[in-house]
Amino acid sequence: MTEVHFRKACKNDCLALSKLEASCFPANEAASLKALMQRLESYPEHFLLMADGDRIIGMINGMCSNERDLLDEMYADALLHDEQGSWQMIFSVCVDPAYRKRDLGQLLIKEFIKQVKADEQRKGLVLTCHEHLVHWYAECGFKDEGICASEHGGSVWHQMRLTF
Repeated sequence: MTEVHFRKACKNDCLALSKLEASCFPANEAASLKALMQRLESYPEHFLLMADGDRIIGMINGMCSNERDLLDEMYADALLHDEQGSWQMIFSVCVDPAYRKRDLGQLLIKEFIKQVKADEQRKGLVLTCHEHLVHWYAECGFKDEGICASEHGGSVWHQMRLTF
């Protein structure tokens, strides 16, 4: 198994994060470099990176909100982040394609869950995913709330929630 470590993101990581995002999502769903820069400026403490040495191989990020549901406008407007928000939204869970099939995605999301839970002000985490990933997120403790209203990237999404 690859030896990895976790760390927080910084502004210097933006280009690498943009490349990672583009390798994990189709262009119509991936966050742009500009969007990632805005997110890092607004809520850097809500980015968790997984690295193999100096190479970033995984990323998870999202804003906090008192909204119960992940709304499409959250993807576009990093200023909607509310540090006092009850829910940790997850926008991206990315693992470098060269590092997949090693359970690193679950390792990454479980570490993020642990960090969010330690915060104690959060009720849990919310994300949206495609139907083929519902089972994978369920293995991490998320419950499927069914198809949601999101039209992000022109796709159909399931909303998933993990409540503490």
